[in-house]
Amino acid sequence: MESCPSIKNILLLDSEGKRVAAKYYSGDWPTNSAKEAFEKAVFTKTQKTNARTEAEIGMFENNIVVYKFVQDLHFFVTGGEDENELILATVLQGFFDAVGLLLRGNVEKKEALENLDLILLCLDEIVDGGSSSKSSKIGA
Repeated sequence: MESCPSIKNILLLDSEGKRVAAKYYSGDWPTNSAKEAFEKAVFTKTQKTNARTEAEIGMFENNIVVYKFVQDLHFFVTGGEDENELILATVLQGFFDAVGLLLRGNVEKKEALENLDLILLCLDEIVDGGSSSKSSKIGA
């Protein structure tokens, strides 16, 4: 039996690496301080890359991190080192596109904070307990 792809977290950070929205689906980061340390470390490692036109993929602390930047927002999706990068990139693109629609094309921190409830709902709809909703529905 094939395992369902799983997401460890989805992060939306601002241009300073501070959390705008985040959802963790694994116990790899049990405390809020561990989550904040991971977010800061991932942001620091990726901030000098040019992930504005297309998503970038990298390894960080035995995790695959797929990320994309627009305006003053940084989008990240993390999976285990054995996960399929294309699935992680598809989840990232789905989240990125959904946020763009929810914010009516005005993808920036101020607008994201004003519509945080919609963004959090979007995260809940995209990923169900760590599994991509699309993958869960396909296997059902």
